[in-house]
Amino acid sequence: MSPQPKPPRLLFLMNEALFFTTHRLPVAMAAQAAGFEVHVAAPFDEAPVAVIRGCGFDFYDLPLKRGGRSLWGEIHLLARCFNLIRTIKPDLVHHVAMKPVIFGGLVSRLMGVRAVVHAITGLGFLFIREDRLARTIRAMIMPLYRFALGHPNARVIFQNPDDLNMFLDHSLVSKDVTVMIKGCGVDMTVFAPGPTATSASIPIVMFPARILGDKGVHEFIHAARSLTLAGARARFVLVGRRDPANPTDVAEDIIRGWEKEGIVEWWGFHSDMPDVLRQAQIICMPSYREGLPRGLIEAAACGLPIVTADVPGCREVVRHGESGYLVPVRDGPATAAAIGELLDDDALRASMGQTARQLALDEFTVEAFVENTLKTYDAVMAGQG
Repeated sequence: MSPQPKPPRLLFLMNEALFFTTHRLPVAMAAQAAGFEVHVAAPFDEAPVAVIRGCGFDFYDLPLKRGGRSLWGEIHLLARCFNLIRTIKPDLVHHVAMKPVIFGGLVSRLMGVRAVVHAITGLGFLFIREDRLARTIRAMIMPLYRFALGHPNARVIFQNPDDLNMFLDHSLVSKDVTVMIKGCGVDMTVFAPGPTATSASIPIVMFPARILGDKGVHEFIHAARSLTLAGARARFVLVGRRDPANPTDVAEDIIRGWEKEGIVEWWGFHSDMPDVLRQAQIICMPSYREGLPRGLIEAAACGLPIVTADVPGCREVVRHGESGYLVPVRDGPATAAAIGELLDDDALRASMGQTARQLALDEFTVEAFVENTLKTYDAVMAGQG
């Protein structure tokens, strides 16, 4: 009796274990069901790692600091990637986000991994800021991107056309290996509209994101302050964690100051976002740039009107004037005006919320996301690496 062939090994290289459980877990489970042996490497975080191991996946700690610029730290990360590839011997590596794509992609190419998938999930603060340091780091990482994405048997997933065109314009990737998959999809049975708020309830305007300047939190605060001073009947709520690794992170004493001023409530990080979102009547996240924000997809799936900035990633989720409003980036007064229109018109909120829900059903289901990702796996596994 001939021995059974070993299942193909799939390795996810991630910048956060939590991000894996919130954004890639359905893909990993579907891949496992399709016959892959799934391995996950990310910085250790107890709660999400317990979820990962509970799914039957092998987990490996990855010494990755998203905001770190220590030369020794980066050498350590590179060495760890080499060791993981050598030990696991994956047939397919899926790199997600900037550092995994660059460091993992470099190692996967040098070590001749059979097949590689890169996910460009957004370009981050380095591609938003225009100061000298950001420009210098961009100039350094461009050739690294070019080498990492040049694997002879790879696919590169983009979430919005602006990011794709930027990579093509800088000759960082060949067009024939690119794939467009809009967002990471959500479960429409879990993220669904809740009971309609009564006219007696005070509307909640919610900012569901990390408390970062680049997520538009200062514009949200400007809107909350100006509308509150104008007598608006609303509660303004921040739902998200801080992120000290990001240079636009907002210090806790500043957030607590906003609370003492009576501008906002800070609910912190929540894992039960379907229930949290159903408490809101309006979602506002005027981010400066995104890949394609899951938080806005979740809000649309819950049938909520959205106010966001007219920037890459965000504009893919909102139909201006139909499911919400797209406002100019970094424009607090315009953000306030858009929120004010929705606060003043219950029927408009309901109509836009219905349109947002239908848009989510049409374009952002988790089933479509998983199917398109597995098709990408099939295509690259059939290639000649």
